[in-house]
Amino acid sequence: MLILIILFSIVIFFAINMGASGIAPSFAVSFCTKIIKRKTSILLFGLFVVLGAILLGHNVTKTLGGGILQKNYFSFNIVLIILFSSSLGLFIANVLKVPQSTSWATVFSIVGSGVSIGHINWEKFLIIIPFWIILPLASYFLTLFFYSKIYPPKFKNLWVYEKIFINEKTIKKLSIIASCYVAFAIGTNNVANAVGPLVAGGFIKNITFGLFFIGLLFIFGAFFWGEKTMCTMGNEIVALGTTTATIINLVTATLLIFASVLGIPQSLVQLNAASVFAVSHTKNGFYQTASHKITKKTLLVWLISPSIAFLSSFLLTGVIK
Repeated sequence: MLILIILFSIVIFFAINMGASGIAPSFAVSFCTKIIKRKTSILLFGLFVVLGAILLGHNVTKTLGGGILQKNYFSFNIVLIILFSSSLGLFIANVLKVPQSTSWATVFSIVGSGVSIGHINWEKFLIIIPFWIILPLASYFLTLFFYSKIYPPKFKNLWVYEKIFINEKTIKKLSIIASCYVAFAIGTNNVANAVGPLVAGGFIKNITFGLFFIGLLFIFGAFFWGEKTMCTMGNEIVALGTTTATIINLVTATLLIFASVLGIPQSLVQLNAASVFAVSHTKNGFYQTASHKITKKTLLVWLISPSIAFLSSFLLTGVIK
């Protein structure tokens, strides 16, 4: 009984951290521009995360629950180590107020244990890696393309600004819908980070129930820590208006759902950041965007956090072998 309490305590801690990290790319602009109140954003976030998890979360769950490391290696200790290591890397990122990829943390934790044991499905792992490069690039260039149609203001696109000004209330409503769409996308992919190892270890028998339960825990993370990370990507790198945020949300959520259907654990945080960088590139130029202190801090944490997850998992697995 005690060991199960320890395991599920770590699961809850991990899910809470995922909720804190996940609300940033979905409701950052809607919240930081005061289109929507904090409590409303948290409730909508939780609702659509759960819906996304139940409807489209199964494929990524199967990948993380046996695709990279075979199911028979997911003992109690290995599951505990994977979830602890994933939580550790994500917690550090949240403390530093930098949205981090739960998918990177989980995959590198699984790989860390697998390398230590000596059993990894490298073929599956090497299928995942290109998506981590291609999809953020797609997010960057798609955002660059769409945003260039409305910025900078010029005679050819004045009609766009006229429409935005006339339909301001409609644009705000569309922004909230787009935020909910992102939360749904998060549910399709990121909830599986906790559910996958638990299913592989036999601790959750019904995948749908696991996705529902873990999805609910995201609300607590969004409530306790979400506000700290929400305005980092939303305002500190580049000021994002409602229309711009809607473009970013539609692009990134669509790409994430595409990855979920393929069963690829994918980072929404990286997709979102790539889109934000594209907007900053258009407004401020590439050099200013690349040299921004938040950009440097974000990239550094993205390198450190998965490395901590991998090393922690690798070393702890080595101890119990």
